[in-house]
Amino acid sequence: MGVCPSFLLDMVPQGNGRRFLIQQLGLIDSDDLILPLIQHGAFNPVGRLRLDTAVTYANNVEENDSSLQRGFTLNEIVGRKDDFIENLSRHGMLGAGTTGLQGASAKFMLVKNHEDLWFIDAYAKESDIASHWLLKLPRGKHETDLAILKNEAAYMKVARACGLRSHGETFHKDGMLFVPRFDRTTENGVVTRLHQESLASLAGHHSFGIRPNHYDLVSAFLPFVTDPVNEVIEYIKRDLLNLAILNTDNHARNTAIQQLANGTVQLTPVFDIAPMFMDRDMMARASRWLDKSGKVINNFVDVIEALPLKNEEKNTVMLAIKSFTKVIENLPLTMAECEVDADIIKQCARSIIQVCENIEQGYDNG
Repeated sequence: MGVCPSFLLDMVPQGNGRRFLIQQLGLIDSDDLILPLIQHGAFNPVGRLRLDTAVTYANNVEENDSSLQRGFTLNEIVGRKDDFIENLSRHGMLGAGTTGLQGASAKFMLVKNHEDLWFIDAYAKESDIASHWLLKLPRGKHETDLAILKNEAAYMKVARACGLRSHGETFHKDGMLFVPRFDRTTENGVVTRLHQESLASLAGHHSFGIRPNHYDLVSAFLPFVTDPVNEVIEYIKRDLLNLAILNTDNHARNTAIQQLANGTVQLTPVFDIAPMFMDRDMMARASRWLDKSGKVINNFVDVIEALPLKNEEKNTVMLAIKSFTKVIENLPLTMAECEVDADIIKQCARSIIQVCENIEQGYDNG
């Protein structure tokens, strides 16, 4: 096929969903499967786009395991975790929307009703839904994988405590991470699907694995967001926090914009923020601030000076980032209060100091 439109890549399943769909379709995995995968798998992806061919396919595939079509208490899910996940993986992959999700970790779409019963997404009546969730499992069974997942919940608390845009309360229970979704809202029994698009899509990335310049990503979202200066501040704060707490998984599909029901366009709440420096694959930062020669910019005053903003807007950003230094300095205490593991806090000590220096150096020289 030719070049794939970048927005379609946001709907290409990865991980368990991809493997399941390839097996169902009798295909051999390759980079040329973008269209077949979304034509069959993108019937209920994140956001509000979906393909009619995928909806037709899902409607024609029967998943008849009645044991998955009832409501579950949280204790039932967690108490019989292995049985629940195995049954879900065998008989509920479509109902749980797994073919519309990305990332290496296994994920399933769940909803909770007003009686606190949990349902697989496709098996709940919309009028009964109180909230939408992602159930996320560790990338593997190694103790490091388990620690990363456990601390993702704590890292989300840290992001909220630092004033970053957050949504709901992510919680971890016995090797399972429950993440509230922000691309769905419910009111008076009506579900609204909010549009969401990754920065990779906005930047026109036609393939996976691209390592972009932060400036290219900022330039990609600036024309669309309602409050450009505020969103740039939010974006830089997220990068500073990622640097400080060693979340190295900062590729362009881990940040997105959304359109709220009132028409506001903004960066989504933070997601996929975890101590990825622990990952056994030694994941390196994908996105960096690069000058025109390709050299990394570490001084954040210089970072701000090169932004595609007016001078008065840059001044606003600089003041906001300067005040954020105190937030970074207090991270060891904040992380402890948010129940990040002590050994992780210790390993982040040097990076926290370095981020503060990278901010303050520019102001001291200014």
